[in-house]
Amino acid sequence: MATIYYDNDANPDIIKNKKVAIIGYGSQGHAHAQNLNDNGINVVVGLHKNSKSIEKAQKDSLKVMNVADASKWADIIMLLAPDTVQPTIYNDSIEPNLKTGKTLMFGHGFNIRFNTITPPKEIDVSMIAPKAPGHRVRETFVEGGCTPGLLAVHQDASGNAKDIAISYAWGIGVTRAGALETTFAEETETDLFGEQSILCGGVSALIKAAFETLVKAGYQPEVAYFECMHELKLIVDLLYQGGLNYMRYSVSDTAEHGDYVAGSRIVTEETIGAMSQILTDIQDGTYAKEWIAENKNGRPWFNKKRLEEQNHLIEEVGSKLREMMPFIDPVTIKPGE
Repeated sequence: MATIYYDNDANPDIIKNKKVAIIGYGSQGHAHAQNLNDNGINVVVGLHKNSKSIEKAQKDSLKVMNVADASKWADIIMLLAPDTVQPTIYNDSIEPNLKTGKTLMFGHGFNIRFNTITPPKEIDVSMIAPKAPGHRVRETFVEGGCTPGLLAVHQDASGNAKDIAISYAWGIGVTRAGALETTFAEETETDLFGEQSILCGGVSALIKAAFETLVKAGYQPEVAYFECMHELKLIVDLLYQGGLNYMRYSVSDTAEHGDYVAGSRIVTEETIGAMSQILTDIQDGTYAKEWIAENKNGRPWFNKKRLEEQNHLIEEVGSKLREMMPFIDPVTIKPGE
């Protein structure tokens, strides 16, 4: 049975008596920093001197320091910069300021799991990983709830690493929904697999393939968009609320029948085999090595692929349709952004 920690398992006084530096102010960084600040925690945001996020953080009434000064000042350093730049930030600005009694925290286990960051043995190393994009971590917190998260301890030099992590989870609101105990390896491997097999890679490919199938068959791209992209949210909301059973209960009998007869034709044994290979590549470090090398080489394949995807017909059609539905609060990412 999984161990899950809630508000009544946390000691808020621990985090309230710590100085916390949030390194990075992107998706997760802004949510952690603002939630901690709202809970009365002494928090600063650590950013490099030319960061475009300095003005954003200051507008959100947060104090900003450079990363080295923030790391020297803080008792707890939460590293929330992108995975690919974390090692450089750590080596240049964080490691020289680590000493006994400090805690280094992560929102994702990538760099610990794949040994691109190796903290000194005399500090605590832990993780609180909310299971949602940062904007939802912030939105649900403001609404009085929050998202669940994962908790892991990699090094317990102080003997109190878990208690500190649970208290930090309370500080950002995660213990309202529950912090499930795991390991850095389990969090990293399952997170990467989920992103690649379904949440990003699988869903994106399935949406495009279905859209292209209808368009090639002569159906209007706008109709194909509504069927293959727009309506997906309605199904995901049902899954979110009550799982597969509630989704099938809520749709028509015809839709449920289509689920049963077509699902195994889409996700075949070959698909499952590919998923297994994806997991193996994650577990043995193949994926991490390739992604790290791609970044060191300037991201040529990644940047080319991103631009191709941004110019896909489904994005062109979808952007125009979403503009006609202001009630969904449409957002448009222009190619090259």
